[in-house]
Amino acid sequence: MVNTVGWCQDYVMKLLLQPDKSIYDKPASLLQDSSTLHLCKHLDQNFSRAHTGIAPVGVENILAGVHLILIGGICQLVSGLLSFRKYDHLSGTAFIGYAALWSSFGATRIYFGALDETPTTEFMPHLMINNMSSSTNVTNSTCLNATSGACHIFLSIEESAIAGLVPYILLSFLLAFCSATVNYIMPFVFGAITATLIFEAVAVVASSWALVVSGVLELLILLFAIYGSAALLVKGLTQRLVLKGFGTPLFNVLLLGTANSASAQSIGQEKKKNTKYAEPMALGFFCDTVAPFIFAFYSFGYMKSFGLGVTWVSVNSVAQLFSSYYAHLRQDCYHTTKFGLHATYWLIKAWEEFVLSVLIVEENTVVSGREAMVGDWFFVVAALVLCVGSLNMDVLELIHNMLFVLLTVSTISQIPLQGYYIFFGVACSLFTAASLYGTFSRLINTIAEKSLIPVGPQPISTEQLQKAFKCSRSTLGDQGVVPASDALFYLSNGVAALSALHARALSTNPSFLNLTVPWVLISGAIIQAYVSRLQVTGGGRFGSVISSIYVAVWATWTWFRFAGDLLQFSTVASYGFTAGAIAFLVINAFVMLIAAYRNLVLLFLTTIMEVVLVCFLLSTLPRLPYQLEMAMLALLSIICIYGALASLVNCIFSQTLLPMGPPLIKKQMKQETSSEPPCPVANSRLTSGLLKIAGLLEEGGVCGIPTDTVYALAASCNNPQAIEKIYNIKDRPAEKPICICISSVEQLVAAKPPFSPLLWEFMRNVYPGGISCIVSKGDWLLRLGVGPAYDRVGTRDSIMIRVPDHTVTCHLCDITGPLAITSANPSGEADSTHHSMVINRLGNKIQGVLCDGNSNEVVASTVVNCLKIDEGTITIVREGCVPAVKVQQIFDRVKSTMV
Repeated sequence: MVNTVGWCQDYVMKLLLQPDKSIYDKPASLLQDSSTLHLCKHLDQNFSRAHTGIAPVGVENILAGVHLILIGGICQLVSGLLSFRKYDHLSGTAFIGYAALWSSFGATRIYFGALDETPTTEFMPHLMINNMSSSTNVTNSTCLNATSGACHIFLSIEESAIAGLVPYILLSFLLAFCSATVNYIMPFVFGAITATLIFEAVAVVASSWALVVSGVLELLILLFAIYGSAALLVKGLTQRLVLKGFGTPLFNVLLLGTANSASAQSIGQEKKKNTKYAEPMALGFFCDTVAPFIFAFYSFGYMKSFGLGVTWVSVNSVAQLFSSYYAHLRQDCYHTTKFGLHATYWLIKAWEEFVLSVLIVEENTVVSGREAMVGDWFFVVAALVLCVGSLNMDVLELIHNMLFVLLTVSTISQIPLQGYYIFFGVACSLFTAASLYGTFSRLINTIAEKSLIPVGPQPISTEQLQKAFKCSRSTLGDQGVVPASDALFYLSNGVAALSALHARALSTNPSFLNLTVPWVLISGAIIQAYVSRLQVTGGGRFGSVISSIYVAVWATWTWFRFAGDLLQFSTVASYGFTAGAIAFLVINAFVMLIAAYRNLVLLFLTTIMEVVLVCFLLSTLPRLPYQLEMAMLALLSIICIYGALASLVNCIFSQTLLPMGPPLIKKQMKQETSSEPPCPVANSRLTSGLLKIAGLLEEGGVCGIPTDTVYALAASCNNPQAIEKIYNIKDRPAEKPICICISSVEQLVAAKPPFSPLLWEFMRNVYPGGISCIVSKGDWLLRLGVGPAYDRVGTRDSIMIRVPDHTVTCHLCDITGPLAITSANPSGEADSTHHSMVINRLGNKIQGVLCDGNSNEVVASTVVNCLKIDEGTITIVREGCVPAVKVQQIFDRVKSTMV
């Protein structure tokens, strides 16, 4: 728990050290848990602008920037990550989005302070900027005769701040509106932040009166934050809402509209009802709003340099990578690929514009550089791949992807330079508008869990799309599940390979050194390092071996071909690089062996990479035939495009719709699967299989069965001795009770338990689903059908009830009556998420397994103690697939409606 008194003392100290000319000091957030959310959000707030003369202005700006990055950036980022883990869509999006804002402003403050501390003449080389969107030229004499403030304006500090502020103002307003559907504290906090950002932006171009208004608003934010922090702190200590403000919305989200008549299932968009992580789509759209707006601001000539714009876009791209990461944790390969590709695009374009606007001076060099860049074409094709992947989603997603295609087309090198920035700016403006609407719709619809804000129907049905790709339809069981990060792996290698083609022109145009570095380094090394991290968590057989090695390959390539010459290091006949190239050749030979276990596409990619590494070796001697290298790099890009498309489509549909080719070396696991299983198995999709397991249970057997969460061990309540077997099979401690599973709430109604109206309403809201409720025992259990097992299930006074959201399990309960169930794993070990895990772990001890493939979740149900529900409280005994915050939200909503 954060020491709030200590932070308040820090806040008072900062009020005494405010610079007089700082217009960029922003509210920041430091939070370690949700109890101090609103108090810590504005510890670095500026509502006093009086200069005290204690320290130079430059030092104050640098210190303020460091505090903004540490408190408002890093610490709030941690809070956002925890919010996503707690299934909190709104807070996760807001905290990570604001973390990007405060970090960007922190960097701006540091740069602003550095300019104040450094003599103007030291910046003269960097002021020789030829901006392609403006004909303004500033000479050395101009800057020498200008004041420090004039040079600041020229370096676009003010313009960069406004370019970043405007989209955040719009997004803050959306966050304030959306938070009104959750509680009535956050809307005032977010609303005050919105107003503060507005007046801070006004202060950039107008007089300082706007700072006074901003200071008053920041004081209001602090007051709301103190109250909100106290309310959450008391709630955390007492497990009840003593202070008002949380749990009660300003207005019901359902007032925004009626849910779409077409359900998610009817349009082929069935999503998991229960998951450990919040949906990251709103955050991805959030970041897609900020970056293109800054580019549009620059393209239309309102920013004379992209020196600070690159900082804002880079920080925003890192935030977008987090949305891709959480999509990966949700096993959502489409959004993992989409947001990862968008982040790559924004990073590369930002650093390219930085090179063009700051480092390159000669106009003719810039023009020829624009014409020769070919990496943009890969982004055009990659954007089309995303369009194909979104054909069975909704109209908004398809339109957003089509606008991204337009955006990538607007940056191809064949567009004349005179119309380049206008076209690019218009495309960025349209993309910003679509992303802003996407942020709003995804936030509201995820909060309401209904389609309240229209996003359009499904353009093409899933069945039609499957038929269109049905060249070798089969399940992925033979080749294994396609990891969600595979498509992004192919895309990052493809961009790096196609961008490396610029090496051919280095001998005639040295300016390519500047242009090509971000293209190869960002996609091939930085983004691929992120892909490597995804593949570590993906659980593949070889993990991140291939991607990790290719990170080193592209990083070395960049240093040898581009950065080395740029820094005036001699690389010709470098024996160090020659030895490294030989090492890469040997390592890649082992990578080819790994690829032979996967599929032919990956094997082709690694084989072509071996030839590329041979070219790299020859270039260190130097004996390189450039035509061979260019052909191999182009071929590598083509393979990557197909690999990305096939991986994305196959992962979305969990079927081999586009062939990747069989593994050249078969895994030696067929003998084990073909051998006789240690216990009888049955197919859950066959009625005969269901009846077979039901018969085994009625005979007193213990069987592994699927549920809506993970696999469970089941025993019939008509056979108490079978329940005792479960304890022996699992080595389960005798003091741990076993719950019962029934098929529907109507079974409970028929048993007539003495439940209160509040408990009945709560159970109807959580059943069926991944929540287990602990209620009081009574004679009603006998009427339910528990009968002989009354003393073997639950405790002496209470019983835990499960109503799974799983058709097979419910049908089984209808046949056998209530079942005693517990997770199908040895006590203390991880849950079983596939029927093969149950067979391998417990097959010798149980009497049968009902096989249903992969489980819907990776953790068991959430257990809620409802024994004191009539007193207005529930307790989360175990947090499982349904986050505790969501359970509490359901209970608060039910309680408010009952009142």
